[in-house]
Amino acid sequence: MPRRLIVEADGGSRGNPGVAGFGALVRDAATGAVLLERAEPLGLASNNVAEYAGLLAGLEGALRLDPAPDVEVRMDSKLVVEQMSGRWKIKHEDMKRLAGECQSVVRRILAGGGRVRYTWIPREQNKAADALSNHAMDGKSIDREPDARDLTARPVEAADRQVIARMDSGTSASLVGEARIILIRHGVTDFTVSGRLDGRGGANPELNAEGVRQADAVARIIPDLVGDQPARVITSSLRRTQMTGAAVAAALGVTPELQPDWDERSFGEWDGLTLAQINERHPAKLARMRMDAAYPPPGGESRAAVAERVTRAFEEIATAPGTVVVVTSRVPILVVLSQSLQIPAERFWALQTEPASVSIVCRWPDGNVSVPLVNRTDHLR
Repeated sequence: MPRRLIVEADGGSRGNPGVAGFGALVRDAATGAVLLERAEPLGLASNNVAEYAGLLAGLEGALRLDPAPDVEVRMDSKLVVEQMSGRWKIKHEDMKRLAGECQSVVRRILAGGGRVRYTWIPREQNKAADALSNHAMDGKSIDREPDARDLTARPVEAADRQVIARMDSGTSASLVGEARIILIRHGVTDFTVSGRLDGRGGANPELNAEGVRQADAVARIIPDLVGDQPARVITSSLRRTQMTGAAVAAALGVTPELQPDWDERSFGEWDGLTLAQINERHPAKLARMRMDAAYPPPGGESRAAVAERVTRAFEEIATAPGTVVVVTSRVPILVVLSQSLQIPAERFWALQTEPASVSIVCRWPDGNVSVPLVNRTDHLR
């Protein structure tokens, strides 16, 4: 059996570009014990170059410990993780060179029967590698294998258990079969302009003249975003999304499909009111609705109920390769983005999704997700 190892790597630059250095360590996946630590100053370099240098040092360290290790690379650099997983292109020449050196080490690991996969982690979970990189930026070089008597096995945390489970299951990163979901918010209605709530089961207004202009504007940019591949267009059952979706579908030469699960949230008795009016009449209920995902407006839907149906609709189109354009409303888009970005429930409303904006979510068969675009609106100027 290949030896299971976790590589944690980081790099930094004080000035970007500025005084730079990298840090990397290798842990035993089962115990969490540190087997190898490396750090090295890099002189003048950028953050991204330093991060790639840290990855290279970590991979080399894993190969030093075992000729065919089973490696989980854990980094807080989304850029490096996505580029090394093959999902994002590498444009910077220095990064291309370092990425090529990393791939060379990976090929040696694979040739021996090992495996390599990449996982993004929050910065607070990468403190050990970050500390090493700071030592490097201070001018210190480190290359040590702690003596076996000094190895202190730390408790295996929940994130590490997930890593070990993935290793044991034999799953690895899949770089093909991408599902690409283009999310479009509908153009404005008179309700939108006046700030009135309008969900499923409400007044269901059509686009106004400005909304029609916005729909035409977003339709013009979608063919370039879709590219040469065939694409489906799905809209919710509301008039404003169907009108926006009709313009988009015409630009792509396809017939739009209707899916009510993508409808805006039902606001019940609050439909047609502005937030100011609701706050004046029911301030406590409004505050609770914004913070409590399980709390519905009177006669309406809770955010959790909306998330359940939107997630169901998303899963139907995100499990197969290809591009799907979904024309929907604000809350359904926020559901998809917050789940994809793992945004806490209390920060649900932090993302901006303006009328006729475009966001994109990509998902691969291995479950990895990236969000390359959020709230694009330059086409409306």
